[in-house]
Amino acid sequence: MAPMTRARSTQPGDVPNARNARYYAQRASAALIITEATQVSPQGKGYSFTPGIYSPEQMAGWRLVTQAVHAEGGRIFAQLWHVGRMSHPDFHNGELPVAPSAVAFEGKIWKVDPATGRGEMVDCPTPRALERDEIPGIIADFRRAARNAIDAGFDGVEIHGANGYLVDQFLRTTSNVRTDEYGGSRKNRLRFLEELVSEVAMEVGANRTAIRLAPFLTARGMACPEILPTILEAVEFLQALQVAYVHLVEADWDDAPQFTEEFRKEVRGRFSGSIIVAGKYDIERANWVLKRGYADLVAFGRPFVANPDLPARLAQGLPMANFDPATLFGGEDHGYTDYQPMQQAA
Repeated sequence: MAPMTRARSTQPGDVPNARNARYYAQRASAALIITEATQVSPQGKGYSFTPGIYSPEQMAGWRLVTQAVHAEGGRIFAQLWHVGRMSHPDFHNGELPVAPSAVAFEGKIWKVDPATGRGEMVDCPTPRALERDEIPGIIADFRRAARNAIDAGFDGVEIHGANGYLVDQFLRTTSNVRTDEYGGSRKNRLRFLEELVSEVAMEVGANRTAIRLAPFLTARGMACPEILPTILEAVEFLQALQVAYVHLVEADWDDAPQFTEEFRKEVRGRFSGSIIVAGKYDIERANWVLKRGYADLVAFGRPFVANPDLPARLAQGLPMANFDPATLFGGEDHGYTDYQPMQQAA
């Protein structure tokens, strides 16, 4: 089950709750659940009502989730998140979001108006560039969050290095124009990822550390002519570290760049561990990528929303329920925990 932002944590405090535990437990038949992205610090937040994993209250909430999933025989990794520039000053006491460089871009985040309680997509401002001496603190936040995740009962952690968030921002020339050791050359742009993954792996073990990457992403001002060789070099580093898996997210909008078969071969040639792929897969396409050895697991996102028993439906060729897109972000049980498995739906 792919990570999906659902924006239903308890407020104030961005605390996971019993409703979240029920939602994940309903989907525990997945070979592996990767949680919605969870911010490693208040600075890492970029969307309303998303959970954190830095406070004792948040850890207690996540413990409800992991216990519920394990009770149903499931396995679950926490996705660790710092959004970087994909944020808004309203989340940071009026301060600008941070990024490798102060580069203007087109990007929107989901934000709830406190006066009306309604959420909408709003523009992100030009961010503030991180100072060199701030970067180690962010890496330390990820390391602490990884420890918190394991202490809360998670089976491992996935670092969110995709979709235009902070790790991804460091990798790309279009969002990172630094001239210091964290920018410029490919080696320098990889430094943040390498230091972060190494610190997390030292804290919880490489076998419990994974990362999600988005090689062909062009949205959110992330089109970068150097990203493919940069990610291939990152994969070589991840192979040497022997992380739990590499999760490749494929752009899933209609006119997105195609994830080429040649690139799949390049990744597989450099990484012998587990590869997860995600992005508008159906059973036929999933079988295609698995049979060719380009991936070891296929992650499904939105199909899991309305089909909590998705593995059984795929295995038996059963019809799929459709989700209500209006209920994806925010709300309570409706559109979240009230979708029924096939036998109950019938």
